[in-house]
Amino acid sequence: MTGMLIKLATILAHILFGLLLAGSLIWWLQPRMVFYPIKSLTSTPSDWGLTYQDVQLTTADGIALHGWLIPAARDLGEAPRTLLFLHGNAGNISHRRDSIAIFNDLGLDVLIIDYRGFGRSQGAASESGLYLDAAAAWRWLTQTRGIQAKEIILFGRSLGGAVATQLAAQADPAALIVESSFDHLGSLAEEHYPLLSRLIPLRYRFPAATHIAAVRCPILMLHSPDDRIVPYLIGRRLFAAAPAPKVFVDLRGGHNDGFLLSQPRYQEALMDFLNGLGRHAPSDRS
Repeated sequence: MTGMLIKLATILAHILFGLLLAGSLIWWLQPRMVFYPIKSLTSTPSDWGLTYQDVQLTTADGIALHGWLIPAARDLGEAPRTLLFLHGNAGNISHRRDSIAIFNDLGLDVLIIDYRGFGRSQGAASESGLYLDAAAAWRWLTQTRGIQAKEIILFGRSLGGAVATQLAAQADPAALIVESSFDHLGSLAEEHYPLLSRLIPLRYRFPAATHIAAVRCPILMLHSPDDRIVPYLIGRRLFAAAPAPKVFVDLRGGHNDGFLLSQPRYQEALMDFLNGLGRHAPSDRS
């Protein structure tokens, strides 16, 4: 009997050790599971027929970031607006051609930055680091360029939505646009890794729902019911946490191509929102 107990205890110890080892490995690998940076740029806006300015930023913790300022053509005397573009968790700024073209067509100057570890930006990505990166872009626009906060629109797609929401809660932009994003990172962990999410704590939180509750500007949120990466109901939970005035627009298509497959409705929704800034009543275009 004693021998059986010893054998059982040994088996349990091996199981616990294996779980601890696997948990430690997954904990260590979490940055690679959340962030998918690509260092080399495949093109520049000049390859797309757009004029642009290379932008170099320095964050509060001393990281050098790279970005582009891409001005839009506008009529003489037309008041400029600038969109700060905070992209998703993969690739780099050179993979955002279609979105930049849409924003330029809407008459928006676009500042798009690569987070630390992405593209030509230094450092390694982290949650706190991405928040510092967005804050550095905001300072560059408002202090270096002298653009008034009421002329700046924050846009975040997917992970960038959580970053844009955190910045919007700290700053005072003209508006916040969030596309295909989530209420907090734990929701995605529970969706895609239901067992592991209960056993292993997350290194990153990205609590967008908490941040969005403190946002004071008009909010436009867009999400597709067909999104399999960030499920639609998770996006709706983020919208529910947002204060008014706010607008929700259903897209169609997947997580990465919904904004293209939803044309022309996508661009029309953006235009309506931008034209209505300052006059928004809560709405929902589901």
